[in-house]
Amino acid sequence: MARYKITVEYDGTTLVGWQRQDEGNSVQAYLEQALFDFSAHHAEIFAAGRTDAGVHALAQVAHFDLETKMDLYHLREAFNAKLREVNAPVAVVDIEIVPDTFHARFSAKKRAYLYRLLNRRARSVLLENRVWHVNYPLDVNKMREGAAYLLGYHDFSAFRGAGCQAKSPLKTLDKLDIVQNGDEIDFIVEAKSFLYHQVRNMVGTLKMVGDGHLKPEDVKKILEGKKRAAAGVTAPAAGLYLSKIEY
Repeated sequence: MARYKITVEYDGTTLVGWQRQDEGNSVQAYLEQALFDFSAHHAEIFAAGRTDAGVHALAQVAHFDLETKMDLYHLREAFNAKLREVNAPVAVVDIEIVPDTFHARFSAKKRAYLYRLLNRRARSVLLENRVWHVNYPLDVNKMREGAAYLLGYHDFSAFRGAGCQAKSPLKTLDKLDIVQNGDEIDFIVEAKSFLYHQVRNMVGTLKMVGDGHLKPEDVKKILEGKKRAAAGVTAPAAGLYLSKIEY
């Protein structure tokens, strides 16, 4: 028995998310079907994080087991050939054999997300479904002030999406950097794990700081109040990318 770790890139625009669903195309279903098509082996593929519908990945990590060892180059090529045949917006960019103690989800020490916001009057035809387009000015410095209150160990109930299955709302946010690149504002977020919709809810709240609907210090009040209704909107899925998993 061999355990394989794969790094996967995908465009989530037309996907229902990572997890296999009764209806719609998922990353998991595409990968498991591709594996079966070239190996005749049914295997469940486990991911580091279950991204939602519309969310992209630059470097999702997953693992699966096969009864025999296969050449890594040809295994990756076989995956991608089968994915291309069905026009799946998914690609396996790297593959390696790992110890059977490795688990894509439970062995992860840190997860990193990138959220991209386009802040200009005109929409972008090249970045359609890749960014959140906000067509009025945002104050990046005020957003940075607000973001500082979110760093560290807190009860993030105010930023917890409905339907979250986490046992506790207590999380440690290690990084929340806001970087401006021309018309694009990037939110770079890192933690061991996140609550459901936590990143998108934090970005939506900070956007409201940037447009003046909230003050930077309001973020602290919202966090301490622990009420989701007090926080900002949920930022669209299109701007969110799972960018890195650390082990």
